[in-house]
Amino acid sequence: MNCFSRLCFAALLAAALAACGAPASESDAGDPLRYDVDYRVTLRPDSATAEVRMRVRQERHLLREIQFDARRVGDLDADGNLVIDGDRATWTLPENGGDLSWSVRLEHRRGGDGFDALLTPAYGIFRAEDLVPRAAARSLRGSRSHTRLRLLTPGAWSAVTEYPEADGSFYVSRPGRRFAQPAGWIAVGDLGVRREQIAGVRVAIAGPTGQAIRRLDMLALLNWNLPELARVIPELPARLTVVSAGDPMWRGALSAPQSIYVHADRPLISENGTSTLLHELMHVALGASSADGFDWIIEGIAEYYSLELMRRSGTLTPERYLDAIEFQRLWARDANRLCARHSSGATTAYAVMRMHALDAEIREATEGESSLDDVLLQLIDSADIDLAALLSAATAVLGHKPDALHSDRLPGCRSIGG
Repeated sequence: MNCFSRLCFAALLAAALAACGAPASESDAGDPLRYDVDYRVTLRPDSATAEVRMRVRQERHLLREIQFDARRVGDLDADGNLVIDGDRATWTLPENGGDLSWSVRLEHRRGGDGFDALLTPAYGIFRAEDLVPRAAARSLRGSRSHTRLRLLTPGAWSAVTEYPEADGSFYVSRPGRRFAQPAGWIAVGDLGVRREQIAGVRVAIAGPTGQAIRRLDMLALLNWNLPELARVIPELPARLTVVSAGDPMWRGALSAPQSIYVHADRPLISENGTSTLLHELMHVALGASSADGFDWIIEGIAEYYSLELMRRSGTLTPERYLDAIEFQRLWARDANRLCARHSSGATTAYAVMRMHALDAEIREATEGESSLDDVLLQLIDSADIDLAALLSAATAVLGHKPDALHSDRLPGCRSIGG
């Protein structure tokens, strides 16, 4: 049948399914190097626990072994061989796969001041990482998982994650990872959800009903500023999920892959002109991590661009933007060390001033042809960013080492290799 042979027809059908929005992993079900991983999570709000069953199905021995930290899980049981040595657990899978099950408590305080994981009879806010411990996998070269997450919730509860949902399951996509585990923030309960597509990003704002969660206010702030971010970082994540709740949740904000948690009482724009939501959005968009001692780089970029986006979008007037930069300059006086394990508020303010100076230096040297934006593009999705990486990216744009990052302007960095 030439072009309309069975093979061609299968290819055309797969393309049609992809075009219609079907999960991409469904179109390659016949891939001999694909194995299926299903996470079935039963939530128990009365005891703030979850029972998790990980089921692996494979036609051949593709996934051989996984190792994970077992400190926060209990009731471990598995097909095949399960060995627990201190804090580490190693599961050697049967050839055709098998089941691994455990329980986990979804109640965790952050620094003794509010919860960053909580499951109550009314709602739950937690990360997929709280359910599924991060694991290192040993598998056949070239193989990859097709991963689904199913959340069994009580009554009429609903669930929101960073992943698309179909037939009661969330389809987990982690590009570049052969063994894809669920990640990011999850909200469950009687939820109020607002959705919108902004600058090509599918945005969902979710949180329990009956709480003062400013869903539309958050959408408005993102409507103003996500398009500006898309001009800086053209390839933004396809989805962004923001979950929110009030006390007794932790009174701050935290980012995770393609998702953000922000306490319901956090102002969208603080009196000093900064925005916690946009700061965390920058972490999501940048997708980068810092090396030990260089947290200031990532935090400085996130805080600087949270201000810069609002300047470009008109959310802050030019005068208000300058006031915000002046606030950062004054706060930075309290920082006596830039390179440290964690970036304090004053340290981050100092880092903001370094980014501000670096941007000005690049613009002047290139007559406005380049800016800090060009440095940022070189750092996207980078792991273990340190001063050397930042210097390399800035030098590539400037053509020489930037004065803004001279060692005399980076207190405490020489002692850790800066």
